Amino acid sequence: MSNVNVLADKLKALRKAHNYTQEYVAASLGVVRQTYSHYETGRNTPNAKTLYALSVLYQIPAHELLSLIVRLDDELMPEQTEKNIDMKDFDDFLQYANDEQNKKRFHLLNYSEKELLYYFSKISSVDKREIIEFTKIKARKELKD
Repeated sequence: MSNVNVLADKLKALRKAHNYTQEYVAASLGVVRQTYSHYETGRNTPNAKTLYALSVLYQIPAHELLSLIVRLDDELMPEQTEKNIDMKDFDDFLQYANDEQNKKRFHLLNYSEKELLYYFSKISSVDKREIIEFTKIKARKELKD
């Protein structure tokens, strides 16, 4: 089952468990019922801001829903990601992680590795080189310890 279907099933189950109608949830999110219906069928994926609003509505941690989109190897997103989340930044990351070409290239990576590659793709060549050199130093230090 794809992550989109897992998320769709989770949204439907949460709505039913709270005895909410699609109309009520849609109104809470500020979207039309059809838009919300598409989230529950897996036809569309909610953006990070909408997932966060759903987590507030259902009183669950945001990472519980967000992780269903970019989860791999059952590794959940780190909880600290939720604390200082920048919705625009995270929306961009979700699009990056769910892009069909990236899914094919990165399907064996865990969340942290995907996040690292996303931010790495945003920086200059000079900064990339510095990070690679820094990572080599940290890896060598780990090997010595």
